[in-house]
Amino acid sequence: MFRRRVALAALCLALLPCTPALAWPLPHPAQPAAPAQISAPAAAQLEALTGEYTDPVEPDTPLSFYGSDGKLFIESERNIPAELKPHSALEFGLADSKTTFRFTLDAAGHGETLVVSTDPEGSVHRLTGSPVHHLFHDYQRSGVMIPMRDGVKLHAVILKPADLAGQLPFLIQRTPYGVDGTNRASFSYSRPELARAGYIYVAEDIRGRYKSEGEFVMSRPLIDHGADHHDPKAVDESTDAWDTVAWLLANVPGNNGRAGFIGTSYPGFLAMMAGIDPHPAVKAISPQAPMIDVWIGDDFFHNGAFRQSYGYDYVLSMESGKEEVNVDYGKGKDGKPRDGFDYFLERGSFVEDVKKSGSKLLPTWKLFLEHPAYDSYWSSRGVEHSLNAVTVPTLSVGGYYDQEDMFGPQEEYARLEPHDANHQNFLVLGPWRHGFWASSARHLGNLDYTEPIGKEYRAQIEAKFFAHYLKDDPGPNPSSFDLEDTASFQTGSNTWKRYAHFPPKESQPTSLHLQGAGLLSWSNSTAQATTSYLSDPANPVPYRHRPIQPTYSVGSQWGNWLTEDQRFVTDRKDVAVWKFPVLKKDLIVTGEVLADIYAATSGSDNDLVVKLIDQYPGDDPDPKMRGYQLMTNEEIFRGRYLESFEKPTPLRSGSIHEYRFSLHDVDHVFKAGHTVLVEIQSTWFPLYDRNPQTFVPNIMTAKPADFQPATITIYSGPDHDSTLQVPLLNACGHIECF
Repeated sequence: MFRRRVALAALCLALLPCTPALAWPLPHPAQPAAPAQISAPAAAQLEALTGEYTDPVEPDTPLSFYGSDGKLFIESERNIPAELKPHSALEFGLADSKTTFRFTLDAAGHGETLVVSTDPEGSVHRLTGSPVHHLFHDYQRSGVMIPMRDGVKLHAVILKPADLAGQLPFLIQRTPYGVDGTNRASFSYSRPELARAGYIYVAEDIRGRYKSEGEFVMSRPLIDHGADHHDPKAVDESTDAWDTVAWLLANVPGNNGRAGFIGTSYPGFLAMMAGIDPHPAVKAISPQAPMIDVWIGDDFFHNGAFRQSYGYDYVLSMESGKEEVNVDYGKGKDGKPRDGFDYFLERGSFVEDVKKSGSKLLPTWKLFLEHPAYDSYWSSRGVEHSLNAVTVPTLSVGGYYDQEDMFGPQEEYARLEPHDANHQNFLVLGPWRHGFWASSARHLGNLDYTEPIGKEYRAQIEAKFFAHYLKDDPGPNPSSFDLEDTASFQTGSNTWKRYAHFPPKESQPTSLHLQGAGLLSWSNSTAQATTSYLSDPANPVPYRHRPIQPTYSVGSQWGNWLTEDQRFVTDRKDVAVWKFPVLKKDLIVTGEVLADIYAATSGSDNDLVVKLIDQYPGDDPDPKMRGYQLMTNEEIFRGRYLESFEKPTPLRSGSIHEYRFSLHDVDHVFKAGHTVLVEIQSTWFPLYDRNPQTFVPNIMTAKPADFQPATITIYSGPDHDSTLQVPLLNACGHIECF
């Protein structure tokens, strides 16, 4: 559901993390005045600096500089032309911004390199050619208040291209993150391909947020859409989408009678809701990283385990007022920012977080405290229960490294697929963190994909999808939408794959057995074996490298944590490890990975975290990846919910239970020379709250004395065969194959 970073709030429009590029001309807040300006440079000086400058590390978003009327201008494929102010002969700045551009000249006096003050230290752009001018439509902005059926009015910003003749479709994003910053520059920056294609773009504040009237309800429950959906007292995000479209059709001239919805994260959920009982004019939706069920597998819970730091941070930021507020863990005795690991460990259970927050009891916090199990309060918010028809063409987009809503797009596609008689249910998956397909970067953390996969997706799939369904794009031709079903960027091989269905029918679920002595094998052992570790809630396993910053704070490492090297915890005594022999050939895993683990606890409740890991060889060609332990799949399950998510029950101490749960989809090649690892642990803190390991009715209100160490035992062998079911595309069933 992520909220926006403050510095780019007006530009990113709830699409963060935005591409690592410049954003102008809007200023950063609370910035000092720019340095005193010098006289305008001579035309010859400007000519010397003219050109396209490219960052060799991220070469797909070059910057173009050119002179006009005695002034230096800058633009890129995302950024509309902006005038630069001279600070010196070789340094320029954006108005009302700290961003500066410092040039160096070659021996002949021509521009050679460029350093941008907002880039990472050491980044240098180099002159690579003549300046490139990009197409930017003349979007004219207007603000409106749109009435809903119950009389509540929602604030929206409309951008209409004045330079395009003919009738155009609507492209709509509804959001809780504020739309006041929506303008020509922000639209071009956040969705450059769609802005270039030409739509009547509408950005709308949902109920109770920013300038919209009404009450904000987090993940507002669905009404009964089998009943009369025109009941003025029955409203949800679907009815608000309907009413928005109806008003736009009647009140905005020059439209072609069609509308599409798009959004990422919370706006992705809102885009998906526009496809439930849709207005007849809605012809396409693209829910991207949508939260589909925040208890089962998205933002707030995973299989019953509560996401403590996220549930605290996000709700505090969203429900403290109509606009987001920053969350701060304060400072330690040394004056440095508090480590979130210590912050939540010292507070204990979630009820103590709430008491010590300094805030009133917020609505969703109250929901956490009073409804920890999957009752009707949560199931009414589960959109998957209503996905029983492909009502409009649907393009679901998700990331294999999405730290917030990995479950949503995968589940949405899977729920709709049995109903897809007209082949209008599409899926795109890639090795992206939350929303990072909005970026043109080639890298994610330490990973290098060698090509700008987000940019490729946006140009080759997203833009064509909306053109096809909203503009009657003629086909077939090279610019037509041609996705049959699923596109996936396969990691390891770093290649785009297209499938007629996901997972592809060639993928074979194959058992990877956890044997004794920490071994993995394709065959089950004839001998029963056990692996045990002591899980201590007082010393939980951190989920990412410390210190742990507030989720959306400046400098937070939240975005990339799923790609972090797991060697920082592998050697802990409370992490059990199984290893496969070094692979002799590539191992291709495409589809859903399932954990099927037999375990017992000496307590009466527990959590199991299962991780599938690709360990790189020690002589990998990339020095930073040597020995690297990269998670490909991971998930948690809370033991009290083994019998039912609705009614938790204690575990009998010492009894063996089967934990069978999904580790989600993957499309990955474990390369020859790499090693496959499986790790199991029982804490993952403070991403997930600590299980007391003694059964209590409500973990949210557990007392300090309830938290007790427990011995967790994993069983393997013929009687209790603990496995990972991995979907292999090149399976042969024998260890010597790999």
